[in-house]
Amino acid sequence: MDDRDPFAPLRFPSAARPLLGLTVLLVEDSRFASEAMRLLCMRSGARIRRADCLRSARRHLQVYRPSVLIVDVGLPDGSGAELIAEAAQTIPRIGLIMGISGNDQSRDACLAAGADGFLEKPLRSIAFFQELILSHLPQDHQPPTPRVLHDETISPDTTAYRDDIAHVAHLLSAAEDDSVLDYVTQFLEGVAVLAGDTPLRAANQSVVAARAAGQPLRSDLAHLAGLLQDRIADRVAI
Repeated sequence: MDDRDPFAPLRFPSAARPLLGLTVLLVEDSRFASEAMRLLCMRSGARIRRADCLRSARRHLQVYRPSVLIVDVGLPDGSGAELIAEAAQTIPRIGLIMGISGNDQSRDACLAAGADGFLEKPLRSIAFFQELILSHLPQDHQPPTPRVLHDETISPDTTAYRDDIAHVAHLLSAAEDDSVLDYVTQFLEGVAVLAGDTPLRAANQSVVAARAAGQPLRSDLAHLAGLLQDRIADRVAI
């Protein structure tokens, strides 16, 4: 179950790449958020694999055991808290299990399920990411010398953002029940926050508020759909 290659050269954390030697399994349905995490891991020395749903993640975990498991809460086939609870009970346990969400209210659910910590989107700072991961790792995974703090942020490829938007637009056009709309609005909240797309986030929150108040959704959904099409057609700079 260990993902380490016994024939690969030994790799130890260094001041410049403090997460060298770690493998991260990211369970995340957003391509844009996954690209952000890929850049953070790459700049820190960690390898990364991705699963986009609970089913895919469970298949991964049947084959190998990552050093770090990072699980998004809102997934297309259920709550990431389910997977966190399962992973927390597995023996031998994964060294570090983290929940991640654009909604800070998900923190308590992740920790109650057995997560060691929580990452709140948007996550762009390399130094903050490294510090948070290292704070949960044992001493033998710490860099041997003072760490080089990268006061830098990462910038994910906006192509991945448009892929996410196209995915949501397709779901929205075919939405037939409340569960699909639940998924669409929570997904959009996360990617809009990460992209800093304030108009799209505001439109998405208007849909959420109208649903909560039991109000008609047609005009709010039409406005949201129009913003999605603008981004797909590249009429809006991200």
